[in-house]
Amino acid sequence: MTPHEFDYDYVVIGGGSGGIASAKRASQLYGARVAVIEKSRLGGTCVNVGCVPKKVMFNAATQAHFLAHEAQHYGFSGSREVANSFDWAKVKNARDAYVKRLNGIYEAGLRNANIDIVRGTAAFRDEHTLAVTTDDKTFTHLTAKYILIATGGRPIFPEGEGIEDNCISSDGFFELEERPETVCIVGAGYIAVELAGVLNSLGSEVHLVIRKGNALRNFDEIVMNGLDEEMVRSGIRIHRFSGGVAKITNANGKKTITTHSGDMIYGVDCVIVAPGRAPNVEGLFLDKAKVLLTHKGYIQVDKHQKTTSPSIFALGDVCGRVELTPMAIAAGRRLADRLLGNLANAKVSYETVPSVVFSHPPIGTIGLTEEQAVAKYGQDNLKLYKSSFANLFYGIFDVNSADKPQTRMKLICAGDDELVVGIHCIGMGVDEMMQGFGIAMRMGATKADFDNTIAIHPTASEELVTMGTWGTSTLITGAKANTLNGEAGAEPKLKSKM
Repeated sequence: MTPHEFDYDYVVIGGGSGGIASAKRASQLYGARVAVIEKSRLGGTCVNVGCVPKKVMFNAATQAHFLAHEAQHYGFSGSREVANSFDWAKVKNARDAYVKRLNGIYEAGLRNANIDIVRGTAAFRDEHTLAVTTDDKTFTHLTAKYILIATGGRPIFPEGEGIEDNCISSDGFFELEERPETVCIVGAGYIAVELAGVLNSLGSEVHLVIRKGNALRNFDEIVMNGLDEEMVRSGIRIHRFSGGVAKITNANGKKTITTHSGDMIYGVDCVIVAPGRAPNVEGLFLDKAKVLLTHKGYIQVDKHQKTTSPSIFALGDVCGRVELTPMAIAAGRRLADRLLGNLANAKVSYETVPSVVFSHPPIGTIGLTEEQAVAKYGQDNLKLYKSSFANLFYGIFDVNSADKPQTRMKLICAGDDELVVGIHCIGMGVDEMMQGFGIAMRMGATKADFDNTIAIHPTASEELVTMGTWGTSTLITGAKANTLNGEAGAEPKLKSKM
């Protein structure tokens, strides 16, 4: 089959953020004939049951926390009773309506880009052919020069007696019609701690069941331990070294959880399991397209997102590497550039990716953890800068300093030039301060570059440019123009002289 005999230049399976970004890039920039196949709501996990609705609930919980614990210190009549006036149904309706609007915006965007939307479920017939079962149960076949798999992932349920029958997943959280009085969250990853923080701040009694000693064990210890301390301070009950949940029973709507360690939790209204996610590969018949999986069940891809079949590509959660929406969007755009824009070397970098956990308090992280940096560079080649302080927001609070929430920050620098290879922060506002530092790290900033940046005062972010004894780092810059001793900065390249 020649390229001109294909129905499309590019077919994307999955209408999530990464797939849509790649499809629109291919159509709008390069004039490709493109189709997107989606069986559910457009926008994928992020828009429908992930980042977007979660951030709405994080915002609601932040307001509740302020009303219950902080408003009175600023002269307002806040109290737990005021916070308890939270109208779950009202926020859910507004949140769901917002998500529905986003679904419509995604659909309009695809249609405006002259992309065909095919509603249904796709399965491979060969390396260029898909059989699609449409919503009305009819069948159609599509052929394409290139096919992208961007089907995302789904929550998984752990094995155990009564678990699947008596639990909901993190997706199910967004279907709750009311706030559970007592909730048990099972898991130690970012989804689990985010939901624990939201429900705790909104007034639920929260139990967090973790298999080992801490949540977020893959994060740097400064944020792992810092979150643990703040969760305990806020009243979240953490069940450590549980080995996971063994059994759940239900008596008149009240659940009893038994862990593998023998711990028992009684009188639970809602159990949310968030132990991890699995890639959506079932039903694709990947073997017919000669697409192989990794030992963990993810689609095997190279640095260019190419699978083991030369005409088929994959990105996002289905590949299991840096499972973040902006990462999938960037990968999708670069893939379209390479396949359809003749940019042969275009690919995305999975290194030094900024990310945030919307826990209470939030976490921001970029680059290597201390443990990873030691493994890569050796302890003797590292220099660490740490700080712990109470945000100025809490300065006027008439409470003991030990009772004020702490902001914690760490810079990890490597080599004689003290290249910044890791930044890890937890505390108020860190979710909104990491983006700019991500740019600096991607451009090769050193500790001297951080020192050379004038602090914005009074802010928490200034701590990152004032750590250690100021101005004593080796005067080596990663910048395009060396300004460490007051020299002029970089100038733009102009098309013509003024």
